[in-house]
Amino acid sequence: MAEFDGDLLMKNVFIYSDAFQGYRFSPEHPFNHLRVKLSFDLLQKGGFLREEDIRLPRMATDEEIALIHDWEYIDAVKRAGEGTLSKQEGMQFGLGTDDTPMFEGMHEASALLVGGTLTAVDYVLEGKAEHALNLGGGLHHGFSRKASGFCIYNDSSIAIKYIQKKYGLRVMYVDTDAHHGDGVQWSFYDDPNVCTVSIHETGRYLFPGTGAVNERGQGAGFGYSFNVPLDAFTEDESFLYAYRTLMQEVAAYFKPDVILTQNGADAHYHDPLTHLCSTIDIYREIPKIAHEIAHQYCNGRWIAVGGGGYDMWRVVPRAWSRVWLEMTGNRDVSGYLPPDWIEAWKGQAPVPLPLTWEDPPDMYQPIPRKKEIEEKNYLSLTKSLEIIRNNMKNLML
Repeated sequence: MAEFDGDLLMKNVFIYSDAFQGYRFSPEHPFNHLRVKLSFDLLQKGGFLREEDIRLPRMATDEEIALIHDWEYIDAVKRAGEGTLSKQEGMQFGLGTDDTPMFEGMHEASALLVGGTLTAVDYVLEGKAEHALNLGGGLHHGFSRKASGFCIYNDSSIAIKYIQKKYGLRVMYVDTDAHHGDGVQWSFYDDPNVCTVSIHETGRYLFPGTGAVNERGQGAGFGYSFNVPLDAFTEDESFLYAYRTLMQEVAAYFKPDVILTQNGADAHYHDPLTHLCSTIDIYREIPKIAHEIAHQYCNGRWIAVGGGGYDMWRVVPRAWSRVWLEMTGNRDVSGYLPPDWIEAWKGQAPVPLPLTWEDPPDMYQPIPRKKEIEEKNYLSLTKSLEIIRNNMKNLML
């Protein structure tokens, strides 16, 4: 561990800049990085984030972005941000669509989010911190030559390649966004040194339509991709059972050197783009389990990023704050939110802000298909873990 101010050890680093909000498609677009500032401000006003914990992101270089993205695509993103890419040219790269409209400074805004995740990586893997959080990252749908699902550059894929190239470590990537982490999975589908784990809403109903249990990797990477597609209207208990079981069995099987978690907050009942019925309770448990895995297998090395989350007033700040609270040993925080935070933002919020860290117990009506949903999810989990469980049986014979 590196020293800070001569005598204090830095256990946790929070990567943040107001400039993250430059990643903005339009005022009407559902992806709004004001949610990062809302989360940052909630932690500060609650007294959980100190100035000495905060580090500015750097800008990723073109060469770093090119670890995943094609040079022609990077050039197209630059031209889109300068207003010199035609609509026809943009379409072949997924730029200028309803999901990823072109905007001024697109390359610079995207490169800063990537640089934030790389900053987090270096703090942890250079031994300057044990854990690092970049809520501006988590753009897991970006492909080598194509923007997709609000994502231009895929910071997680770039970070994993960066870790491999600079540090030579085995990475376990864990994605709990309600949308399948397709861009990251396909980037490492044939790589046995990267294990991708995604628990998400089934693609039968939701973008991007991938993430089936039979997507298990290919070639040398076969057996290193794990997916648990959850049925629509899945509630907390089923979500957490699948997540906890998946994490524990995959980590024991893969034995990672470092864990990178994508912490999408769109599995919540209030999220307008998904169909799951989780409450804020799962966002206390998700980072807790990841934290335990990091210390059990990775000497504590844990890098976390943001992701999806489209109820940015009622859900995302509380959910994302939980990652930092877990990192800093404040997992039991409960009760009322800081009044100063509510007062600061209630005038801008189009909905009443929550008053407590918890959700009300009667937030939604009972789900009539609960048992059927849980049975489907259990079957998906069992199928996803077939390879591990069969290998374990063979070892015992």
